[in-house]
Amino acid sequence: MPSHFQLYYITDRKQIRNRSLESCIADAIAAGVDWVQIREKDLPTRRLLDLADEALMHARGQGKTRVMVNDRLDVAIAAKAHGVHLGRRSLPADSVRKLAPPEFVVGVSCHSLQEALAAQAAGANYLLLGPIFETPSKLPYGPPLGLATLREVTRQISIPVFALGGIAVDRVSACRENGAMGIAGIRIFQDCDSLDESVKELRGQTR
Repeated sequence: MPSHFQLYYITDRKQIRNRSLESCIADAIAAGVDWVQIREKDLPTRRLLDLADEALMHARGQGKTRVMVNDRLDVAIAAKAHGVHLGRRSLPADSVRKLAPPEFVVGVSCHSLQEALAAQAAGANYLLLGPIFETPSKLPYGPPLGLATLREVTRQISIPVFALGGIAVDRVSACRENGAMGIAGIRIFQDCDSLDESVKELRGQTR
């Protein structure tokens, strides 16, 4: 995987105001985010596949962004996405490895060191670890893990770890200093006036 600090956009069309999810994805790819995870769990299969196809069309034109599909391995394979991202209720990473193409990227969401170690052992390529900071969308997972846990995980894990949950521009440097390969989020990419300017600002925190 690339060694530079990574920006990982997770979609949530229900949080978008005054624009379409398609335009958000297109703008994120044009702005140069490294990853887009299509996380629309309630979409019917055909609609999800169309969304992934469109995102991949933009990604091929830009040549940098990897497009991941949340949970739906079947859709990810059918769309020829870069990979699939797995949550607690998804197939385990080692089972996905047996079904997916060899070059497929497999990401896993983790909420503790134990889960991170298990995901790595099962063949995950990267982890989303969170919530690092307090955020309304991650309240069901309990209190935030904090930077100390991020540091502990990144010291014991050899695959890339992305910090997730409550990420803001002024927290990016701290995440990097504590071992994160990148930051991931929804609102930091969707709740901004200019995604291009937001990406530039985030990049500026890691130089």
